Amino acid sequence: RLEESGGGLVQAGGSLRLACVGSGGTFRDYAIGWFRQAPGRLREFVAAIGRKGITTPYAASVEGRFTISRDNAKNTVYLQMNSLKAEDTAVYYCAANTYAPYSSVDQYRRWGQGTQVTVSS
Repeated sequence: RLEESGGGLVQAGGSLRLACVGSGGTFRDYAIGWFRQAPGRLREFVAAIGRKGITTPYAASVEGRFTISRDNAKNTVYLQMNSLKAEDTAVYYCAANTYAPYSSVDQYRRWGQGTQVTVSS
């Protein structure tokens, strides 16, 4: 099971840190991805991290502003989001797979319920 937290309302230029906590399995055995979905749009890749902390290239839209990290002792993956923009507004989901930090939605079978991030301009 995956559970996201940390979303909320923030002004443009601000920061938020999302957390994805895993339970019910051996968290360190999973690669974790962060995705987001804005109203009327498809779910899109944001960032992903492998079992040993190696990351996949970030989505171009967040490169240099977002950072993904993990703490396996806490069964948690974080997404630090800085310099937020109105276009970052979306529901953010974390997802897990047992292979690699893929950037494709279709490669993930386990998903959290999502956390809303709203950036006001």
